This record gives sequence, structure tokens and C-alpha cells, in this order.
Amino acid sequence: MKYNIYWSDLHSNIHHDQLDQLSQWFEQVKETTDFWPIAYYPYYNKPYKGNLTLESLYPETVINQDWEKIRDFTKKINELGFSMFMGYEWQGSGEDGDHNVFFKDNEQMMVFPFCYQELYAYYKDIAAIAIPHHPAYQLGFRGKNWQTQIDAFSPFVEIYSSHGCSENDQTALPMNHHVHMGPRTSKTCGQRGYDFGYRYGLIASGDNHIVPAVASHGLMACLANSNSKEDLWDAMINRRVYGVSNERIQLDFTIDDQPMGSLIKGRKSSQLKLDIIGSNALDRVEFVADNQVIEIIAPTPLVLPKTIVRFKFKVEFGWGPNRKFFPEYKTKDWDGQLLTNGKLLSVEKCFNSFGQRLISQDTKQCTFKLLSHKNAADGGWMGVDGITTEGLIFEIETDISDQLQLIVNGQRYVLKVDELLQDSCIYPMMEEVTALLSQKYQLDEYYRKDAWWHNCYKFKTSQAALVAQYTLSINKTIDLTAYQQLRVRVWQKNGSVAWSSPIFIKEQN
Repeated sequence: MKYNIYWSDLHSNIHHDQLDQLSQWFEQVKETTDFWPIAYYPYYNKPYKGNLTLESLYPETVINQDWEKIRDFTKKINELGFSMFMGYEWQGSGEDGDHNVFFKDNEQMMVFPFCYQELYAYYKDIAAIAIPHHPAYQLGFRGKNWQTQIDAFSPFVEIYSSHGCSENDQTALPMNHHVHMGPRTSKTCGQRGYDFGYRYGLIASGDNHIVPAVASHGLMACLANSNSKEDLWDAMINRRVYGVSNERIQLDFTIDDQPMGSLIKGRKSSQLKLDIIGSNALDRVEFVADNQVIEIIAPTPLVLPKTIVRFKFKVEFGWGPNRKFFPEYKTKDWDGQLLTNGKLLSVEKCFNSFGQRLISQDTKQCTFKLLSHKNAADGGWMGVDGITTEGLIFEIETDISDQLQLIVNGQRYVLKVDELLQDSCIYPMMEEVTALLSQKYQLDEYYRKDAWWHNCYKFKTSQAALVAQYTLSINKTIDLTAYQQLRVRVWQKNGSVAWSSPIFIKEQN
């Protein structure tokens, strides 16, 4: 059976003092994803002595009042036809690692035992899951304790988020955003549980505490018949999930027609099928069996065609004045429109903060309003630092000699298709920054241009990728008898990654 792909941020932590933003968070979620498992965060920094604070649970009365607000809100959203799940973050004593607990229905209460197995004992007879996140931190200090893992309760693991990558301790993707919690270790990493024979899927999600569904912090994909709560829950408990670090790479991975997350018989001649639709040119595909890369496939280099082309390219907006010198410049509005003589096939949203809208879209054009931020989360506790860009990925089919029209804040830019396919390009708002420096600092000339470049708003068009560069189909016969599980890791040339959940293998009868 071929499933649909539904996207979500499984790890958007809303705090007690943010509950008045529930509607704003939902509008962001609705604009960027297909369903929402909210993860209420019941902790705060409790003053201890001097300026020392210790993270602690809010008083029970506060937590229970917050939970009822979330329950009422979730029921209202469900009645509107949007799939929203209630959930909360559980940390216990830190000995078993952090988990987000989610419920299929809206009738459950939160509990806060010290250990994971007590948490399971409380929820084992109801439809509840507890998803580990940032597992690669030190055991006993909020890293995952694989000795207590229960697959039925934790059917998948979040291995990428704003914390970085917890898949293993050798990936090129660092895990250093939250320095106070690091460094990471292989002893608790996301793939370590496979060494103990556990069967769980893999996802990515944001661990976002300021804005939900931050594209650059990872998303989860669910393979389901529909985006109803029933079908999504079925996908989650059966591990039909995968994760992406940034852009929405589409994966269809099966062995003997069984999807990722399945448990199949180990045969000597199984049929593996993998279909990939990326958002940028693919760099390589890695087949990982029992935590070892057993094969790497790189796409074949292409010769640029001479007629009709189908391609994707990304436009990012942001950067801008250094707030050390221009503290008043926190945000920038971008009104845009893209027009083509060919056909606009799709638009992918790469949104990282509030204030983004895709206003209209048809086969010839799309219009959008974006709001880029300088340090949108102001570097606060659990905040997201350094968010400066917002973007869209356009997929277009047209003649290679054609020219696209991109209108940004009233200024028209000509994007030649053949040049898009050759290079990326930066467009600085130089007139704006020239006036800004002159007015505030009376700076009109200098022997070098750093002050102008460092402080100007810009937008960037990425090098476009042809359809043959961002799509790949692999069909092959494979001997599974030597393996316990097999999964796929896909890398794009721009660094974005997709991690499939494994297909698990039992001994041949």
C-alpha cells in the first residue's frame, strides 16, 4: 500500500507563560504543517540562592490549569477538522532521558514519576506514546537510558532537532547549540538501542520553545492513509515515520512492498525499492544495516539540456543590519511575487518564525509576504538564536531560455533560467543601507565596503537543481539474511538530510 506523507513538528514546547499565544502558535502550525502534537512544557527556572536557578516543575495547580486550557483548545481545533494531539514533556529525574508524551484522545491527565518505567506503568493500558529526544547526551544527565526502553511505549526516537544530531557521535552534523547540556556521546546515541535489539523508528523535530515548526530545526514525516487522528496514530505506533533536518525530502522506502517501520522475514532475494523527491540536488544515498553503511549511491552527473527543463530553486530573505549598531532593526517585511512564462508546479515553505504567508499560487505566479527576524528568540532560555532568514522553494517547468520575474518590495528582478542552473546569486539592498549609514553615522565613504555589506538586507537565489538531480529511484535485489534492520540516509548537496525509519528483519522460517 502506498501512503501519503504528512508533515509535523512533534516537538513544539509551549510554556505556561505562552498559553495566551496558543492561537498564534496554531496559525503558524496550520500554515506550515499537516497536524500538530503539542508538547506542553511544565518546567521553569526556579530561583535557588543568589543568581542560581534550578529547573523545576511548576506547582501542581498551575500545571493542571494549563492542561485544561490545552484540552479545551485541542478539542476546539479537532472540531474544526484539524488533527491536534495533546502532549507534554516528561523528564523525571533525568536518569532515563527526556521524553514527550502524547495521547490519542483528549481525556488523559499528566503524571510526573521519577523513572520511565513508572511512567509506562501508568499509561500502559491507554493509547499513549513517549518519544525520546536528544538521546545522545550523557547517561544520567538527560541522555537516553536504553536499558529501560519499551518499544511499544516509545515506537520512535527524535534524533535531530535544535540541539543538533543525536544519531551517532560521528555525524558531520554537530550537537552544540545547547552547550550546557553537551557534549554528546555514542553510548546513548539514537542508534545505540539497535545494538540491544530494540525496534524503533527515527524522526526529527524542532525542540522549539518560541516558534513551532521551525524549518531549519527538523520535521517529522508520517506515512498514513489520511491526516485523521486515527490514521496518523496508526502510522506513529507502527513506526511509519521518518525525519528531515531541514527541507522536505520525500521518501518512499519499501522492501518486499512493506514500508519503513515494518517487520519482515529475512530472505536472500528481497526486492528493495526507494523513490526520492528532494528539494535540492541529491548528493548521496546511504544504506545503513545494523548501524553500518553497507552501500553508498551517488547520482550520475548530468549534461544540461537544451530545451524544456523542470527544476527547483530556493529564495531566502533576511540578513540585515547588525543590531549592535542598529538595535531598532529587529524585523524586515518582504512583499514578493514570482512570475513564469512556463508552469509553477509547487512551492515549499521554509519558514522559521511567525509572520510568514503564501498568499496566492497558481500555475503562472505566486505572491507572498515574509517577515525576517534578527535573533527572533532574543537568545532567551531555551530560545532559538540567530534566525535571520525565511524562504520558499519553487518548482518550475519552462524553456531553458526563459526568464522568471521576481518582484521584491516593488523592485523587479530578472532571473534567467540558464543562469539559475549555473550559479547561486545574492541581491543586496544597497540603496537602503547606504541611506541608513549616512543618516545615522554620517558614513558616506570608506576605503573598504564592509560596513555596507555587513549591514544590508539581502535575498539569495540558490543554484537551481534539475528534476533528474533531485529525484532518484532505486530498485534492487538484496540479501537480508545477515541483518537485523536496514534503513536509508539521504543527503542533499546543500547539507539537508533525511533519515528513514528502519525496516526490521526477523529470521527466515
